[in-house]
Amino acid sequence: MLNLTRLLTGRSSEGDALRYAPDAALSRHGAASGHGPVVVWNATRACNLSCLHCYSSAGPAAAADELSHEEALAFIDDLAGFRVPVLLFSGGEPLLRPDLPELIEYAAARRIRPVISTNGTLITGELAQRLKKAGTGYAGISLDGIGEGNDRFRGVPGAYRQALAGIRNCLAAGQKVGLRFTLSRRTIGDLDRILALIEEEGIPRACFYHLVYTGRGRDLRAEDVSREEARGAVRRLIEAARDFHARGVRTELLTVDNHADSVFLYQYMNEHVPERAAAALSLLRNNGGNRSGIAFACVDWRGEVYPDQFTRDRPLGSIRERPFSSIWSDPEEPLLAALRNRQPLLKGRCGACGWLALCNGNFRARAAASGDFWSEDPSCYLNDEEIRPDGRSLAGGVRPC
Repeated sequence: MLNLTRLLTGRSSEGDALRYAPDAALSRHGAASGHGPVVVWNATRACNLSCLHCYSSAGPAAAADELSHEEALAFIDDLAGFRVPVLLFSGGEPLLRPDLPELIEYAAARRIRPVISTNGTLITGELAQRLKKAGTGYAGISLDGIGEGNDRFRGVPGAYRQALAGIRNCLAAGQKVGLRFTLSRRTIGDLDRILALIEEEGIPRACFYHLVYTGRGRDLRAEDVSREEARGAVRRLIEAARDFHARGVRTELLTVDNHADSVFLYQYMNEHVPERAAAALSLLRNNGGNRSGIAFACVDWRGEVYPDQFTRDRPLGSIRERPFSSIWSDPEEPLLAALRNRQPLLKGRCGACGWLALCNGNFRARAAASGDFWSEDPSCYLNDEEIRPDGRSLAGGVRPC
């Protein structure tokens, strides 16, 4: 997750202290030294929408073997003892789990920051107030287009109207909320309209996700944006972040799930914001790029543990058999050991890249679509000259984006 606003302007927000901590990239099994990872928990398989790109392949009904309330409490206790800083309740649609507010409140009481990833369609004014009272640190609500464009992507007519109402209900309740938007060929045409909506509605945070083809989205590789489109979209977001800041619009913009963005941003800053480029480079090195299996983990509704929410075909163990902290700390787990020292294993353009300190090989789940987990990430949009080991084309700031 790349906070464009923080790096371009210096304005920090919650999460940045952990994201850019000086020892973050040195941590071997957590978000920073002395902490466990940020954990995504798919609290239920049930969802009232049918999104094309759903990584968890959610359906209309809860799974029969979902973690019980008591198992969930024990899971949270273990995370607290492991000093997990953030627990992200996801799904499916987490708001379809009846005990969600109680679990949020319990996590907050155990000094874990609870956040939710939701489609927002179920958030009434009353529920927004309940989420805030429970201690929800942040609610990320997905909008993948404007109006019918969003509804087609998310599979249900009226989803846009309901999600926007959910955002407005959170804002009215004082619940911190943000918008989540996935870049794809179906959605990129609405990027400018989404940016306008963010400003019109006073939404304080927006995260722009690059497509990861896994789960129900495993066949969507053809729907991914081209390299030129990706570059254009990221440049547009960089310029929007600068424009918002210059005009006093208190919205932070972030990009997610493509660590080529870090290199691209540094290149842009060398040319257009040179006075902040060195500081940004230092923070990006602190972050260390993709840290699936290190700083991020995922647990599904059955209690299966994965290196991240997209790598669903490589389970690491079940919390019904041993605690999450034990699974994550196991030095004999081969995939975790490989991910924590991945650079010698990377192949193709990723293996030859001179910017692994900022990217760390990008997303293995996308690379695995080729049949080789360690091959290059096909969504890297940097050209061959830009990834040269000497890095002169970037460090000198002489190439246009």
